[in-house]
Order: sequence, then structure tokens, then C-alpha cells
Amino acid sequence: MNTMPQIPNLRLLFSTQNPSFLLSSLKPNQTLKFTHNIPPKPTKNLSFSYPLFTCLASRKPSSKSFSSGSLKQSVSKEKKGVSSMEESKKLGISGGFNKKRAEGRDKSGPKDLKLKVRRLNPVNTISYVQILGTGMDTQDTSPSVLLFFDKQRFIFNAGEGLQRFCTEHKIKLSKIDHIFLSRVCSETAGGLPGLLLTLAGTGEEGLSVNVWGPSDFKYLVDAMKSFIPNAAMVHTHCFGPSSTSSRVTLDNPERVNNQIKLIDDEVVKISAILLRLETRGLKDEPAIKSSDISVLYICELPEIRGKFDLEKARALGLKPGPKYRELQEGRSVKSDLKDIMVHPDDVLGPSVPGPIVLLVDCPTLSHFQELLSVQSLDNYYADISEEKHNVVNCVIHLSPSSVVNSSDYQKWMSRFGEAEHIIAGHQTKNIEIPILQSSARIAARLNYVCPQFFPAPGFWSLQQTSRSNEGADLKLCKTVSAENLLKFHLRPYAQLGLDRSGIPTKVGPTEIINELISEIPEISDAAKQVLQLWDGEEEDAGEGITSTESDKNVTEEPWLNQNILPRCLEDVTRENVEIVLLGTGSSQPSKYRNVSSIFIDLFSKGSLLLDCGEGTLGQLKRRFGIEGADEAVKKLKCIWISHIHADHHTGLARILALRRDLLKGLPHEPLVVIGPRQLKRFLDAYERLEDLDMQFLDCRHTTEASLASFESNDNKDENTLFSKGSPMQSLWKKAVNTLDGNVSYPVMKNLKKVIGEAGLENVISVPVVHCPQAFGVVLKGMDRVDSDGTIIPGWKIVYSGDTRPCPELVEASQGATVLIHEATFEDALVEEAIARNHSTTEEAIEVGNSAGAYRIILTHFSQRYPKIPVFDQSYMHKTCIAFDMMSINFADLHVLPKVLPHLKLLFKNEIVDESDDVEDAVTLAA
Repeated sequence: MNTMPQIPNLRLLFSTQNPSFLLSSLKPNQTLKFTHNIPPKPTKNLSFSYPLFTCLASRKPSSKSFSSGSLKQSVSKEKKGVSSMEESKKLGISGGFNKKRAEGRDKSGPKDLKLKVRRLNPVNTISYVQILGTGMDTQDTSPSVLLFFDKQRFIFNAGEGLQRFCTEHKIKLSKIDHIFLSRVCSETAGGLPGLLLTLAGTGEEGLSVNVWGPSDFKYLVDAMKSFIPNAAMVHTHCFGPSSTSSRVTLDNPERVNNQIKLIDDEVVKISAILLRLETRGLKDEPAIKSSDISVLYICELPEIRGKFDLEKARALGLKPGPKYRELQEGRSVKSDLKDIMVHPDDVLGPSVPGPIVLLVDCPTLSHFQELLSVQSLDNYYADISEEKHNVVNCVIHLSPSSVVNSSDYQKWMSRFGEAEHIIAGHQTKNIEIPILQSSARIAARLNYVCPQFFPAPGFWSLQQTSRSNEGADLKLCKTVSAENLLKFHLRPYAQLGLDRSGIPTKVGPTEIINELISEIPEISDAAKQVLQLWDGEEEDAGEGITSTESDKNVTEEPWLNQNILPRCLEDVTRENVEIVLLGTGSSQPSKYRNVSSIFIDLFSKGSLLLDCGEGTLGQLKRRFGIEGADEAVKKLKCIWISHIHADHHTGLARILALRRDLLKGLPHEPLVVIGPRQLKRFLDAYERLEDLDMQFLDCRHTTEASLASFESNDNKDENTLFSKGSPMQSLWKKAVNTLDGNVSYPVMKNLKKVIGEAGLENVISVPVVHCPQAFGVVLKGMDRVDSDGTIIPGWKIVYSGDTRPCPELVEASQGATVLIHEATFEDALVEEAIARNHSTTEEAIEVGNSAGAYRIILTHFSQRYPKIPVFDQSYMHKTCIAFDMMSINFADLHVLPKVLPHLKLLFKNEIVDESDDVEDAVTLAA
């Protein structure tokens, strides 16, 4: 493989009228190979017409990097026509990127998919309810409950992380027909976009699904259409009051007392009881808030009729034939030999009652008071003195411990007689048991090798939290603490009851590390070598340390000690800046990598989030602990979102809702959210459900030109960045107006204030080439003065978002302290990178090299690389591969590239073990 020559500024090579003088200065062995067609007479705008990184980094794919999965997913140049300029014209792809995709013209219209019709058998079926333990260890979201039948699946609540959870535990989502929400808020519905994305990508055309909830959320699903393909597949059903009236509006009008029938088929009847707070009749208050309504769901399986008695049938004058079946199906028939009617009870043995399961979400004691007044529940209480009542077999409590442990609630639970009560609300003891064991295992291994960059070990203890409010000893009925994947069998009747066989085996960090040392004996030496990097020792100076594969990889590279520390890092302390990579995967979360999110910790000055994919809050909890994550959220100064694709923003509402709750009653400003304008529609829809306590600012108002306009109060008609002749003009359907004085100006002033408090000079959005309104961002720290009065220039962090290599980002990255650049594909898949407007590993590195960045961090890897991406270590001299939970303190930047060979050693025996899941995930790459 040809390696790239080190040229201080490659952009100069392609922007000059005569690049030959630069090429002639290269040494004989430093040759440049171009695989794309370049016009013989370059013009000064050539860098815009033909991105230099495509020219330099693109080569014929090498076969050695392709797995079978890669071959299936890659875009062949024969089919896609993007490997040459001539072929690319067919798809409107020019200049090394997919123009149609960048302009948003590559999408097909929504498909109106029909609801699935399944043949059901109420007798010969397997059925159970199962706890899906999302949020059990991180306490950030509501657990989900699966109601399973042979040919149907029902899910109750879809909190963040459900999609990743199902990938981890190989739970197939293809047969989900209905999703029920016990409340409509970020805690219970935060995972809905990801779940719908999974269903939209299942099969050739996607699957349809019904979503039920106690308030009108159709507008929220409509807002998802901008980032969920086949959005018409979602059929919403509201059975609660509208946002403007307390009157209950029903899609299905059948209702008995307080009980609303939702589903009634051959295998199950599902009904709902609404629990809502009273507004006390105050005129200034809205009729009711959507998030204040909760639901008690009742799931009733039909009874199984008794055994057919042939002797009784003959005695009643019935001949063998179709009348036997009619009686078994519950219909009366006329006797063949006698002048009488024969009823089912005459020939059938005693029926077996159908099991009944209740799911109760009582978020507050006020809701519980409403629950006590529900008359329709009288039919299910065992203490009602009636001859016959409906026997409840299992009650799953999603209510918080503050409610469940109250004496009144315990007394209410006891009214269900011998029912099994499963307590599924948040319990502190569950913190010790990682729900995502695969990622916890990787985190523990990384922590062993390099605890400096991976301080979160993947496991936590109860000592990390002071919350222990579930210690009530009131046990008036049979209760069981929910565990991940705990089942309660409903059918066959002989298996009725709890089943713990599917609960994952608990594996602690000690066992994981022992297994690692047994698997890779030299890893112990690698850990010692890493420690020496901080101790300032030479790599080969340790006593008794033998030369390992990792040691050779480090010491044989002559460039490792050639980096000069930039002035902005002089006298830097561990309390200045830390970059925490919360999610480093693309498209959809996998077992080992969550989707995009970067936490910029400025310690006492605050923090920022760059992108906020689903599960970001859970990742913060895993990194900082339950209470530490709360503090991290409280001190957020700004959240910046790169573009509208779901893997970059669907964790936002959960973060905002938690911050609102944490700061309730305290003086504070709404949090500034900077993002593409399509995001505002989605957030506005969410705010109709619950207040998010935020201010929105369009990314286009934070470009360099717009910020200059703001500073000078120069209100021009058009932003010069998108003016005629600008390189980016063709990627926008219309130019952006400058700041709207009524809306954006106050938010801009607030942004300027809060980032100043954080020690930032500016937050600048940079247009990039991916989809309409895609941006990168530049964070510029303020200059500081040392003890001698010398001015030390501020640091600079650049994050690419999703993009093809483009001159705008190179320009913005000049002299960056750290460039965080997406590297979705390996170098062999450059055609697919062009088709999807992403970057390859080498292209990302060349952006950093040409910009003179001090350190380059590669992230946003395709999920076809579940643990570590494919890369060529020969050009990684200033670069590191990102992993989830990696925490890079500015005080450690000088050793960052030296750690990579040791980390790579961890994965030397790894093979792709989730190819089926990866195949599904990459087809939905945004």
C-alpha cells in the first residue's frame, strides 16, 4: 500500500494555478497516485470541483479488507456508478460526493403499508410476559415489558436503549404488532424513533406497527417523518383526552365504566384504565398535560374450555360429526336423536380460566388516589364478596419505589389475593448488574489496559450512589424484584408462573480480566507499557518486562516522538478540558458501540454535548455514575446537533427532560440547543407532550458569517456563506436569512453569555457535505495568560459531524488541537463512502494532516466493524481510534497515539460475531 507523503498543507497543492512546483519538491520515493480523472488544466477552483481527499485517498479496493458481510453491503461500481466521474453523472454525483443525497433528493416517498394479518390459535400457543431491563442499571428510562405469543408480540413502553437491548439479547422485533405507552413522555417513548427505524428497515419494504398511548401524539410521529423512512407505517391510536380538552377521545369507542377496550382478538383482550391528575379547575391551567396521564393496562387471555366428554355427547343423542366442533367452539346444537338442544356446558368439562396480567404505572401518589377510585377494578379484587371474580395471576408494577413502598399502595396490592407482584420500577440494587453485558465486558478490558483513557470499568457498586429509598419492609403480599429477562408464563397452563431460566448469568470484572489474561497472556505486559507512558519511562526500561507484540508496535515507529506540543497545551491541567466519547458507532446502536454523542467536560466551567444519539443519558450514567451524570446534565451550557439523521439527536429529549426536573425550582436559563432547522419541528412536537425548557437556534445562525453579522449588528438580506458563487450554494435550496431579531437575537445573546462563562470564545457551525443542512462545529477556547504574563492561545476542538472530506471543514480545522472526524468506512469501501456521503479512515486522517491538526480522533464507525474498525496503522502517527466511554483529557493528548497499538492487541483474536445484526443495521445507515 502506498503511504501518503507528509505535506503541511495539501489544499495548496490543488488551489494553486501551477501545482507542478510543489510536486517537483517531493523526494523520489514520495509519489502521489491519482485514481480519479483530473482535468489536465487545473483551475483555481479545482479544490471545490474535485475534493483533494478523494483524489489522494481513493484507491482500488483491496480484497483483503472485505468480509462476506462487507461484500453484501458494499455498493459495486457496476451497479451504483460512482467510481468515476463519467459513471457518477448517472446518479447526479459530482466531485467525489453524492449530490442527490447532499440535497436530500435520494429519498423515496412514504409507503402506506398495510397492517399485518396473522392467523392466531388461542389454544395451542405459547405465551408469557417478560421484563426487558432497559434502564435497570442506569435508572434513566422505564423498563419495557414484552407480551409474547407464537405469532404476535406486544411491547409496553419503549424507553431509550430498547433497540440496543434487543440486539444484545437477540430479541427479534419483526413480529411486533402493537406498542403501548403507559405515559407519553421521554422516559417511556424515548426509544420509539429507534424502534420504528428498526421496523422500517426490516424486510424489503418495512413493517407496519400500531402505537397506542393515553394522549394525542400523532403530531410527534408525523414530525419523525423527516428522519424515519417509511414513516407512514406507524398507525397511532390515542385513547386519552386531547391537548385542549379533558374529554376522552377514543379511536375505539367501546368502553365500560373506566375501562377502555383496545384489543380483542382470539388470543388476548387488552384494555386500559386512565389515571390522571386533577387540574382543580384553575382557569389559567391547561385542561391537562399529556405527560400527567398514566395508564393501567389489563391483559386477559381467553379461557380454555374443558375436555369434550364423548360419553355425555352420545347419551344426549349426538352423532360424531361437525356438531362436536360447534360445541367445542361454544355454540349450542340440536340433538340428532332427541328433541332437545345440547349446550356446551352439557358435554364439556370445567373450563380453565384465562390468565390475567396487570401493568400498573402510577408515577405519583396523586395518581394512586385516582386509582383507588376506579370502580371497574372491583371485578379483579379477590376481597370482594362475590361468587365469581376475575382472578389476576400477575401484576407488574412500573411505579417508582416512593409509591410502591407506601403503606396504602401495599394494602392495595394485597387485594389481588395470590397474584404474583413483580416490582419493575427503579431499584438501587440493580445498579450493580450491567444490562448491556457485551459493552460492559469491553469496557472492563479497556479499563484494564488503559485506565487513564477508560476510567469507567463497566461495573459499579452501590457505594457510588446515596439513593436507597426502597427499604420499606411492608410485605403484605407476594412480591418479586424484577430481573432482566424474567418471565411469567401464561400458556401452556401447566407452566403458569415465574421462570428465571432466561436471566443472564452474572459475570464480574474479576472473571472478565482473568479470562482476558488467559486469552492474551501478553496483555499484562501491555498494561505495564501503557502505565510507563504516564510515568515518563522509556518503553523498554521496565524491570522484567519482555518484548511483546504491543511493545514492538510502539518502539518501531520513529514518528512517535516527533510531535511538538502546541502552545495551547502548555501548563494545561487535568481540570481544563476532557473529551468523553459516549457513542462512536453509526446508523444504529450495536452491542459494543452506541450512536453518536460527545461530551465536552469543561469541569467547573460547565460542559457541552456534540450530538445526542439515543441512549446518551444512559452512557453518561455508565461513565459518571447515577449522581455524577445528574451533575453533568445540570452543568450543560449548550447542546449542538450536526444534522437531522436519527442516530445524532434522538437522545436529546431525555437529556432536556432530566435537566428540567433537576433544576426545577432553581434559578436557571433554558438550555440552548443548536441544530438544523428540521430538528425544531421535532422538538416543538415533543414540547406539546412535556416542557423541555430549551431555546432553539438554527445552525445557520452560528456560522462564521452569521456570527460576524451578529457581532456587528449588520442585518443583511442574505448570509454571505450561501451567496451566489459560493461552493456550498448548490447544496441549499434557498439562502438563509440573517438573524431574526424577534427570535434568534435574544437566543444568540444568551448563547454568547453561557459559552463565555464556559471559557469559550465561540461555537462556530461549518457546512459540510452529507445531507441538507449538515454541519461540523468548531469550539474555540479563550486565550489565557501564564504566570509571566505571556498570552497562551486558546485550544481548538473541531468535530466533523457526518461528511465527505470537504474544503470548508479543512479550512475550519486549521491548527486544531483535536479534530474528531467521522470514519464510517474502511479505505477499501471508498465507493460506498462516496455514495453515502461519508468518509473513509484514510480520508479522515488526510483532513487532519492537511489542516495541521495536533491530534485526530476517528469515530462514527459502521456497525459492520462491531469492536474495532479496519485501519492501516502506518499512517496513525497522530491519530487514535475512538471507543465508547473513552475519556481523553487534554493533559494526556501527548500520549494518545502511543496507546493505540496496545488497544489493538485487545482485539487480535476477535472475529465479527454479530453479522446478522450488522447486516440489518448497515442497510439503514443514515
